[in-house]
Amino acid sequence: MSDTDSFIDEVNEEVRRDRLYFMLRRYGWIAGLAVVIIVGGAAWSEYRKAQAAARAQALGDSILASLEQNDAAARLENLESVDAETAGAEAVLALLQATEAQQAGDAETATDILGALAVNGEVPDIYRQIAAFKSLVIGAETLPDATRRQQLEALANPGSPLALLAQEQLALMDINAGETQRAIDTYQSIMQSAGVSSGLQQRALQAIVALGGTPEVSNLPDVAN
Repeated sequence: MSDTDSFIDEVNEEVRRDRLYFMLRRYGWIAGLAVVIIVGGAAWSEYRKAQAAARAQALGDSILASLEQNDAAARLENLESVDAETAGAEAVLALLQATEAQQAGDAETATDILGALAVNGEVPDIYRQIAAFKSLVIGAETLPDATRRQQLEALANPGSPLALLAQEQLALMDINAGETQRAIDTYQSIMQSAGVSSGLQQRALQAIVALGGTPEVSNLPDVAN
């Protein structure tokens, strides 16, 4: 390589270096701003997570403190004073309040709480379904059979998270109505259903035997704990 070529390469390298420094001086603030945004965003995210965890812990502590009372009516009163900041927390509180009202012998209050929760479109669907189901269980002695059966059948639709429990309630209604074979068939269907819990499968088996049926125990699905 000649001295002229070497000199030209040095000049080109210097020009590239000058351009790089110029770009850094002109646009380097963008990279700095990006770093600040990334770091600040991560810090804000961690702060929000910490705040959410603190609120959840405070809610849990309030609920546990409310449930320490020996009297169900006192527990209900304390739960009513707990503030829920999210729809999910509100749903959990409502379910607990309904349970305490039922234990206090106030089925009307329990069903009112559950009924309001069941139609609350702001809470997740699973909570609404649980509320509707519990309301139907509590109202076994007061709701008209036709109304109760219709609502249980809606909950018993395939794909519903409470389908098998709703089917169990329908089988109990069939027993009370003298529809023994229909109840046996429903219990057998429950036993054969995928995702059935061990407790529910055992209850279905015992019910079939008690009703004089013969359980079909071959090829039963694996049960959930």
